[in-house]
Amino acid sequence: MFVFRLDTHSGVPPYLQLVQQVRQAVLLGFLQPGDRLPLIREVVEDLAINPNTVAKAYRQMEQENLVTGRPGQGTFVNEQQSAAMSASTYTSLRRGLATWLRRAYAAGLDEQAVNALFTSVHQQTRNEDVA
Repeated sequence: MFVFRLDTHSGVPPYLQLVQQVRQAVLLGFLQPGDRLPLIREVVEDLAINPNTVAKAYRQMEQENLVTGRPGQGTFVNEQQSAAMSASTYTSLRRGLATWLRRAYAAGLDEQAVNALFTSVHQQTRNEDVA
């Protein structure tokens, strides 16, 4: 069963954190088409948040076609247009990123500098791919 987490220090609204977690889980293959998300009531109990917050996240995910709500049954992950990456690709990319992060921190970069560097290179790479 998929479990949501909230970071109260992130500055990101709780409903968006829930949406982002489902997006990422689908992309990485942790959630598959047909998987049921926790019921709103279960998320409310687990995270001690307002039911309207969870409902807002689920509505947002339905609008993005990530999930479909089925009355009386729950909310289920939809088939996505872009396939999730394979486990071996995920593992390889994760290892490479972990190695890069260890090198960055060993070089004296703090979290803010690491994020800035990553964002800069990410944007540059995306712009090169478009051109």
